[in-house]
Amino acid sequence: MITISVRNLVEFVLRSGDLDNRRTSQADRDAMQAGSRIHRKIQKQMGAGYQAEVKLSCQIEEEEFTFQVEGRADGILTEPSGVTIDEIKGVYRSLVHMEGPDPVHLAQAMCYAYFYSRDRELPSIGVQVTYCNMETEEIRRFREERTYEELEEWFRGLIHEYVKWARYLYLHTLRRQESIRDLAFPYPYREGQRELAAAVYRSIARGRNLYIQAATGIGKTLSVVYPALKAVGEGLGDKVFYLTAKTITRTVAEETFSILRERGLYFTSVTVTAKEKLCILEKPDCNPAACPRAAGHFDRVNDAVYDIIHRERAITREVILRYAEEYQVCPFEFCLDITDWCDGIICDYNYVFDPNVRLKRYFGERAKGEYLFLVDEAHNLVSRAREMYSAALVKEDVLAARRLAKEVSPRLARALDRCNRVLLEMKRECGGWEILESVAPLVQTVMGVGGELEELLEEQPAFPGREELLEFYFQVRDFSMIYELTDECYRMYSQIREDGSFMVRLFCVNPSANLSACLEQGNAAVFFSATLLPVNYYKELLTGNREEYAVYASSPFPRENRLLIIGADVSSRYTRRNLREYGRIAEYIEKIVMGRAGNYMVFFPSYQYMEQVAGVLEERNVPFQWICQKSHMGEREREEFLARFEERRDVPFAALCVLGGLFSEGIDLKEERLIGAVIVGTGLPQVNVEQEILKGYFDGEERRGFDFAYQYPGMNKVLQAAGRVIRTAGDRGVIALLDERFLYGSSRSLFPREWEDARVVNLRTVEETVREFWEGTDEHQN
Repeated sequence: MITISVRNLVEFVLRSGDLDNRRTSQADRDAMQAGSRIHRKIQKQMGAGYQAEVKLSCQIEEEEFTFQVEGRADGILTEPSGVTIDEIKGVYRSLVHMEGPDPVHLAQAMCYAYFYSRDRELPSIGVQVTYCNMETEEIRRFREERTYEELEEWFRGLIHEYVKWARYLYLHTLRRQESIRDLAFPYPYREGQRELAAAVYRSIARGRNLYIQAATGIGKTLSVVYPALKAVGEGLGDKVFYLTAKTITRTVAEETFSILRERGLYFTSVTVTAKEKLCILEKPDCNPAACPRAAGHFDRVNDAVYDIIHRERAITREVILRYAEEYQVCPFEFCLDITDWCDGIICDYNYVFDPNVRLKRYFGERAKGEYLFLVDEAHNLVSRAREMYSAALVKEDVLAARRLAKEVSPRLARALDRCNRVLLEMKRECGGWEILESVAPLVQTVMGVGGELEELLEEQPAFPGREELLEFYFQVRDFSMIYELTDECYRMYSQIREDGSFMVRLFCVNPSANLSACLEQGNAAVFFSATLLPVNYYKELLTGNREEYAVYASSPFPRENRLLIIGADVSSRYTRRNLREYGRIAEYIEKIVMGRAGNYMVFFPSYQYMEQVAGVLEERNVPFQWICQKSHMGEREREEFLARFEERRDVPFAALCVLGGLFSEGIDLKEERLIGAVIVGTGLPQVNVEQEILKGYFDGEERRGFDFAYQYPGMNKVLQAAGRVIRTAGDRGVIALLDERFLYGSSRSLFPREWEDARVVNLRTVEETVREFWEGTDEHQN
């Protein structure tokens, strides 16, 4: 049996014509989750004869296949005159000029009408699409009557168009399952690896989430991917989402699937790449006037998808670009369509969790699927999720939009004036920043702006300032959408920023409820990282459940290959930031790196601190080479910076970097390419409005607010930076923690188990300690 949702079926079969971002209603239809409020309001108004959110399905045979098509009808209205299926859509645009329903909306309603009339043996049934303006709550309905025979003929035609795709899915799945059953782990298990893989399989089999703290080098990716595939082979999931925060970890996932394919795995994976990195234009502009591939894209894309899924198993960025060129289709939209037919999707977190970007084909309309979520470098998801589920509106952006709108839409300009007046009043009541109890009056004016923007952008495809207003429209839409999510896990605040601008921010303090709602649409999730400590902190903020399963996998590498030292006579705390302390830090760096020629990284709490120490090093004319990380480095500069670590060294080389920046995680410098990391300070985030809001929130929840806002995120940055040194069994190196606060119990309690052997040093003893370590490792190697 082949199962497909009503929405996916009609959108896939019925699409045609151009790709056109100038039609904002398309984006609005997919992204505007505020429509759920409108759904509920309309449903409540419809009276006793109206059933809301009715789950409907239909089994139908076509050729050798049985299809299960399912979905949820927004409403079924039963009256003496007959039954009507109701499909509700919330929109921003004016309803006055609508001549009829969107064909896809009507098709969804017709599917449900067929299912219902077939089940109840009705000779005819009403099919209705209800549109509601999000701002004015004006309603417009399009209703027509259809006979059962008409609906059956139409639906069978829809299914017939889908059969060749169903045949591919059926045969591909048979072959995939057979290959997984015979798939063996590709290497001898390292210490702890078999237990880790078993824990992953058990948690998936039980439909539970799992947290894994596993040191670098144990083979986390393979230990998670292999049992997940075995679970797919046993019918415990059908599609694997490998979620990452950085490009390099996507590459690791691709390599892992390739290794398993070499051992006989038949499995198609696709790597979803950001639109900007796939687009053939300098800046994406998806419409026929700007991009030749947008014209007729939907007429060609299905052929391109059918070809690539039959010929490729590892569908990477380069493969996508090659086929997109051959078929002259948009590479990004093509890539998204390919995901429907793949077993594994390697992508950024936002394609699953971000309400603006998440793949609606899987996660729209509260749909649930046989999905397994593998979340790599999961420590990054806390801050990323806070950003995904937060939004801001800046008064100066409203004024800039008003200046652009003045000539093209007086109505929009007036709506922006109303919004600006509310913001002006809020600004007058604001000191530096303040928590807001409600932003409802502002949101009401924002909805009005959204409606006018929608109408303008829909009706006028070209005018001066259109691009800027489109960008502002997305900000307005985002603000309205996030407002619908606000609850006790949010704090709303206003702030007069350093540049004098005034901002109202909807800040998601605890994203666990939003993330859990996404995860519940799949079967199980595995969160894994080398720095998932303390694990209860991550459980609370990622899924909100301290009872989730957790596994600690210790490092398989010998401790004698690594020296961990704590400098007890220095600190980066603000009260000690002076020339004398910078000099002592510089002296530590010199004594550590002069212990052996090779590459080192030195991590500082800020650019300012780094520049102060760099000034001391320059003044002292130290006997080793060093460079500084620049702020806002481009990709080429980053690659050139890392290329310095490929050189063989006769004298020590130190790269001065910022903790938590580009180079403190996500880079893989093995063996002689990096033999030491010096970490200055405990990594505590700088005190600012949002960190203080976090502290206050968790204090109010009877949690340790300082730990949640400062200590835990700070220690994570330290652990990530330290993890650059020992990557393989052949690595040897020094990790130096330069701050007396690392000796405090609050810090030591957050150390991984492997750090129990940390040695305390000072400026008098550090040189000898480092020398003894290198002599000992040389003897051990010989």
